[in-house]
Amino acid sequence: MSHPIPSDPRSDGFVRVRGAREHNLKGVDVDVPRDVLAVFTGVSGSGKSSLAFGTIYAEAQRRYFESVAPYARRLIHQIGAPAVGAISGLPPAVSLQQSRSAPTSRSSVGTVTTLSNSLRMLFSRAGSYPPGAPRLDSDAFSPNTAAGACPACHGLGRVHRTTEALLVPDPSLSIREGAIAAWPGAWQGKNLRDILDALGHDVDRPWRELARADREWILFTDEQPVVTVHPVRDAERIQRPYQGTYMSANRYVLKTFADSKSRTLRAKAETFLESSACPECGGARLRAESLAVTFAGRTIADLARLPLTELAEVLRAPVEPTETARVLTDDLLGRIATVTELGLGYLSPDRATPTLSAGELQRLRLATQLRSGLFGVVYVLDEPSAGLHPADTESLLTVLDRLKGAGNSVFVVEHHLDVMRHADWLVDVGPLAGEHGGQVLHSGPVEELRAVGDSATARFLFDDTPRAERPVRPPRGWLKVGPVTRHNLRQVTAELPLGAFTAVTGVSGSGKSTLIGEVTGELAGVGRLVVVDQKPIGRTPRSNLATYTGLFDVVRKVFAGTDEARSRRYGVGRFSFNVAGGRCETCQGEGFVSVELLFLPSTYAPCPDCAGARYNPPTLEVTYRGRNIAEVLDLTVESAAAFFAEDEAAGAVRRSLRTLLDVGLGYLRLGQPATELSGGEAQRIKLAGELQRVRRGHTLYLLDEPTTGLHPADVEVLLRQLHGLVDAGHSVVVVEHDMAVVAGADWVVDMGPGGGEEGGRVVAAGPPREVAGDAASRTAPYLRRALDG
Repeated sequence: MSHPIPSDPRSDGFVRVRGAREHNLKGVDVDVPRDVLAVFTGVSGSGKSSLAFGTIYAEAQRRYFESVAPYARRLIHQIGAPAVGAISGLPPAVSLQQSRSAPTSRSSVGTVTTLSNSLRMLFSRAGSYPPGAPRLDSDAFSPNTAAGACPACHGLGRVHRTTEALLVPDPSLSIREGAIAAWPGAWQGKNLRDILDALGHDVDRPWRELARADREWILFTDEQPVVTVHPVRDAERIQRPYQGTYMSANRYVLKTFADSKSRTLRAKAETFLESSACPECGGARLRAESLAVTFAGRTIADLARLPLTELAEVLRAPVEPTETARVLTDDLLGRIATVTELGLGYLSPDRATPTLSAGELQRLRLATQLRSGLFGVVYVLDEPSAGLHPADTESLLTVLDRLKGAGNSVFVVEHHLDVMRHADWLVDVGPLAGEHGGQVLHSGPVEELRAVGDSATARFLFDDTPRAERPVRPPRGWLKVGPVTRHNLRQVTAELPLGAFTAVTGVSGSGKSTLIGEVTGELAGVGRLVVVDQKPIGRTPRSNLATYTGLFDVVRKVFAGTDEARSRRYGVGRFSFNVAGGRCETCQGEGFVSVELLFLPSTYAPCPDCAGARYNPPTLEVTYRGRNIAEVLDLTVESAAAFFAEDEAAGAVRRSLRTLLDVGLGYLRLGQPATELSGGEAQRIKLAGELQRVRRGHTLYLLDEPTTGLHPADVEVLLRQLHGLVDAGHSVVVVEHDMAVVAGADWVVDMGPGGGEEGGRVVAAGPPREVAGDAASRTAPYLRRALDG
């Protein structure tokens, strides 16, 4: 039962939320104490993130924005406030979410944790300089500044080059027959061919018969001559002469790779490039004068390549005992200690951010916050245990306690049962997902949740019933992977059973993903290979659940087939928000407009004209069974399944919806933008797409941590599908930290024993019960606990 907000909420000790209606929340009233570790939990889609992030954090952010300059406030008003009646007792908030953005290749572990700043300062102030060399500013040790970047590779460490063999894979063809494979297709390619013809080159002779000097000029010249082109006349149309500018194949490929906004075009250009270490800096990314400075006999590039645990050992070794060196190394060691405490000591400062998992990136940010010394704030964290081995989860809990002990409130959205048990306060949202959720079932001490009958969380948190062990399926054959030498793996070989469910385990950085990455469709026994990863299904609000699954094509046909659409002569294209005609032109069918906040990252706000509907008014006048197309896109998968249940014309829609329901995504809206989906949701959408397909012959499914972001109740639903695939004769291999999943596998491959250089070996392999008894395995004690219930 909620209480009225007290007259002086500052002395009350609670964050009090009244009337929260964000997304599926049903006028929620909840009180959460400050200065505690509070865990928000519930099944996927229940509304816990809407409460923690969409309401509490969003309101704290809005209040901060209200305090800044009027011009900035005017921009911020476009974003809108969270749908909540009132919130009292709310301190400033810091959000640490699972980042779904794509960091650049210049972003690294060092830049995220600010370790790079401290290392640069160390070399600038306490480095050993060559005799007579001037002291360099710290910027000179950064590859991201003009003062430090190697001029040859612009600080990237690698150069991209084309070769004749890459640009012309089949020299028996003539230019007219398409010898220059790197050229663009369609008119642009014909245009370059016609320009060469006009310049006097023979476009009909096989490429290998052309003079070497001509081949070199055609592919690699930097000249851009302009000539008059007289196109070959088509019978259907008259083509007039025009002025054409020539661009060599090398120039076109490099320009496309560097400047194109199209991922497809960039990916195609990359196939014509070979990448190698920069010959000038040797891949170190810095100028020669910066690399001449050393500390403990090593350059800054040498230190940046070391795993953090090794870097700490180098910094502890005695050097010239200057006060400056001591202060700077102490600062670095303190920063490294918080990162290694979170199980990330295997990472090196120069490890590129795009190669990290979302969980690793969030824990790096958490380590940075731990060093910031802030107090009196609310930290709102999004599943910090994601991607963590059980052994590392214990370290995470220690870090969260330290953050709380520094005088902060720590609010965590979490599914991990050990994190829940460790909490001071538990907020359970449910009972189910989507429109069947949005209520606070419990807000109080963890133990009191036991009495809440409707809670799916309580069933797993307090269930002491011994687990029934699944009989191990006999393998139908074996898949040999390796020997693999990559990252920290050295000549590693593993055997995976076919026709079985295999779990690959090990602490973070032990080499699990590297090993699985070596499984390709060419290996004997694989058959068809399906890799279901957590990469986004799209990067803008234009991509959504319906478009990705192909569901939207069928829905548009259904609307175009209505009597109203026929009478207005609306075709299928009228109901697309990607082309002009039926879409709202203000937002061009996105439903959102990008709001630039100048000094803050840009964000999306609902379109002021269509209010997020994506379509123009005439299009929205066409209805199917009482709903227009925007209203159908706003249905949840579960509601849509009921809506299309009796429609004979929508059989394909029903099939798509059924597979989405089967993987536990009934709470998502059909039109939910890809930018709002978690990595786990994106992975399950891809899995649903695969389940729709008719499978002939053997398929091997590879999944990297499929249970990330899933409540234990949703894990059960997903496992039912994965085990169903194995029962149908296929093979499933998962990289997994959830011991409940591992305990139900047929075969376990445990990597380790540690991370980075301390890992990279197969420590144990066999059925779960056998691996649980292996004394050398760090996974074994946790697996044993899961097997014994």
